[in-house]
Amino acid sequence: MLKKNSLARHGLNIIIVGCGKVGTTLVQQLCKEGHKITIVDKDPSTVQELTNLYDIMGIIGNGASYSVQIEAGISSADLFIAVTASDELNLLCCTIAKRVGDCSAIARVRTPDYSKEVGYLRDRLGLAMIINPELEAAREAARILYLPTALEVNSFAHGQVEMIKFKIPEGNLLDGMTVAHLGRHITNAVLICVVQRGAELHIPGGDFQLAKGDIISFVCPRRMTRSFLECIGVKTKRVSNTMIIGGGKGAYYLGNQLIQMGISVKIIEINRARCEELSTLLPNAIVINGDGTDEELLKEEGIEYAESVVALTGIDEENVLLTLHARQVSNAKVITKLNRISFHDVISQLDLGSVIYPRLITSEAIIAYVRAKTNSKDSNNIETLYHLFDSRVEAVEFRVEKESAVIGVPLRKLPIRKSLLVAFINRNGRIIIPSGNDCIHVGDTVMVVTTHQELMDIRDILR
Repeated sequence: MLKKNSLARHGLNIIIVGCGKVGTTLVQQLCKEGHKITIVDKDPSTVQELTNLYDIMGIIGNGASYSVQIEAGISSADLFIAVTASDELNLLCCTIAKRVGDCSAIARVRTPDYSKEVGYLRDRLGLAMIINPELEAAREAARILYLPTALEVNSFAHGQVEMIKFKIPEGNLLDGMTVAHLGRHITNAVLICVVQRGAELHIPGGDFQLAKGDIISFVCPRRMTRSFLECIGVKTKRVSNTMIIGGGKGAYYLGNQLIQMGISVKIIEINRARCEELSTLLPNAIVINGDGTDEELLKEEGIEYAESVVALTGIDEENVLLTLHARQVSNAKVITKLNRISFHDVISQLDLGSVIYPRLITSEAIIAYVRAKTNSKDSNNIETLYHLFDSRVEAVEFRVEKESAVIGVPLRKLPIRKSLLVAFINRNGRIIIPSGNDCIHVGDTVMVVTTHQELMDIRDILR
């Protein structure tokens, strides 16, 4: 066993099996939030590296082994997370953990065969969550292609509210307009939550003046998103065709969703056997066997005329180059999948369009669950959590379950923390974009946007 000198001050006792990209991201975030972490991995160098970097315990071994789980402290664990590269191993680890310990269990499962059975597996195995990063990334990409002006589209209130990120173009109606003017004279159904101007981030007040080149995120009821964008002169027509480069699991999930939306799909994949498999799985897609990094092939397959290009190879550098090439030779909407989260400054300067990080999608869902469980072991009070603008901003949707100091008081009278915005209130399915006179009630779900990290409960919005 590799052991650090001290452990986290408080929080949950969490075991993480699998220290790849997702496991490492979880360790980084959960350590920061004060949890006691034990990692399990077969690779001694990986365990050594992480235990040297973070205040955690490390076990070298097979996470599905009863004796390894006992050594890791399963009997006193609050949460068990299995994120190895194998779906079957993750499910087996969680099954054993549920039998041996009295803890919640989360498994990462990516295979399409299992994705159709998530509800059954979760219920039968007694798991708190089964998460599929490729499927979730595909859903995010599909939402963007449905609204191609957007850089990001995040969903809240079970799909009733969207948070849209886009760049204000030159000559746009919003250029020079204050946030208050937008609410009073254009529409009060939209709230600007975050503005990025150069390297600076702002949670804007009413007197904040928008400008061309600003990257903004706004919330809006889903049914009104298109009409608002059209009102300010932004095109909202969804793409009619897409070229997907790379034929992995993510390409299957995305292709399947786009075909169901009536969008034509062409997939370029270098592996012949995988092409044959995709042709069977997606009979309505065009599947091309070839090297997606070959300029001549891309030209032959019509990249210059594609309305959208999605780079989904397993190599980040290839995805970046493919996106830059697509932007150079076409007017396509581009989406780039990146697995690593390094070189943020370089990536942001490359203007890659919409960038999707599957590992962040996975870790955000798990961290939302952990925060809710930390706050109350019997109550899962965080509905949704997203990290925005390179994780400098959080958007958290809370379920308000009990009386507290925030209940029944007009928002303008609450001592709300600086750099924090109450973005919407969902009251029995009715979406309220709040004014200072609106109150939060028990039973509401409330979305908060803030530069503060680690909000655990709706009461944390107060100073």
